[in-house]
Amino acid sequence: MKNLLKIFVVCLVPVSIAFAAEPSKSGLRKDRSNQPITVKSNDLAADNKGKIAIFTGKVVAKHGDITIYAEKLTVSYGDLKGEVEKVEAEIDVRIVQENRIGTAKHAIYQSREGLIILTGNPKVIQGSDTISGKIITYYIDEDRSVVSGGGDSRVEAVIHPPDKKNNVAPR
Repeated sequence: MKNLLKIFVVCLVPVSIAFAAEPSKSGLRKDRSNQPITVKSNDLAADNKGKIAIFTGKVVAKHGDITIYAEKLTVSYGDLKGEVEKVEAEIDVRIVQENRIGTAKHAIYQSREGLIILTGNPKVIQGSDTISGKIITYYIDEDRSVVSGGGDSRVEAVIHPPDKKNNVAPR
């Protein structure tokens, strides 16, 4: 699971909207910060004073409609009891949201901001469409993303046209 929080982005970035820059039509953002995060793993090391929990070994984390798979998951807590500031995934990261899958070596999920950042060969797949770059930032509730190629790499998108038989107007 070298693709931390590809949640994403994986995962979570609809390729067809990778080029869109407008916020969601409703303008409303799903606040997942009050929803529970369910995590399963082989091991857990918690540091209450440091406000972190580190899950290792075949980690599966579910938060609302987002599922993150990784070998290591670090949860950083906020000042309020139980408040999660961010979730960081590492090693074989795969993030799934509905029909989108994101993969990467590293991912950061900021639930309060509704944001997932994928790095380390990030790639997002939706159906037969794909997008990759150096950094993929996905704004979950706005259905928009920003893909950066960086200095030495480029953004690559493969977008297939819709199936023509589904676009035939009835007579």
